[in-house]
Amino acid sequence: MTDATEFAPGLMIRGFTAPQKLADYKLIAFDMDSTLITIECIDEIADATGKKAEVAAITEATMRGEITDFKDSLRQRVGKLVGVTEADMARVLAERLKLSPGAETLVRAAKAAGLKVLLVSGGFTYFAEHVRGLLDIDFVRANVLEIKDDALTGGLVEQAWGDICDGAEKRRTLLEVASLIGIDASQCIAVGDGSNDIPMMQAAGLSVAFHAKPRVRNEAKVAINEGGLDRLLEVLR
Repeated sequence: MTDATEFAPGLMIRGFTAPQKLADYKLIAFDMDSTLITIECIDEIADATGKKAEVAAITEATMRGEITDFKDSLRQRVGKLVGVTEADMARVLAERLKLSPGAETLVRAAKAAGLKVLLVSGGFTYFAEHVRGLLDIDFVRANVLEIKDDALTGGLVEQAWGDICDGAEKRRTLLEVASLIGIDASQCIAVGDGSNDIPMMQAAGLSVAFHAKPRVRNEAKVAINEGGLDRLLEVLR
């Protein structure tokens, strides 16, 4: 890809002329963990069973792209969560889940400009549905943790589209929602931070890396390396 240029301090653009009009786009898709919210939920849930270090190490290697099979990586990590209770998860949600700086401002601006908002996550509906409520998000796709007797089994629940939302599923979801609302992929924005966000970023008209891994920054047309998500509004007005 072409070399990136600094549009403003900590804000890089490549292959893209800025500023553009936000209203020219019709859908904005966000990854959740470390993008719309500041934590990796799975790492924080693992903390409840004293396994945060080993789970976080797999998460980090996966996001950097060193572990390339996201489904296998997620199954390994979810398998370590056996016995975590719903109360443990509720505590993570109440005490640790925080929206990323600028998330609310960007989503509000996007909605005001007529865009639909999609949250598409390799994380879990337990947290994604909460974030949907906080930000009034239109569409959510995420994984469902299997719960029996108020505790995690270490498995995931099969959904109509499959059981794990990985990079390929994120891309498919972006294109599916675009098609359902009658727009072209070029009218979509995809925002993410990890290597499993690259497929949807490549499919969208505008790709945005947020405090992302180097591999992801190198793929993106816009890279927000400093500041909040609302810095996208400097290039899309």
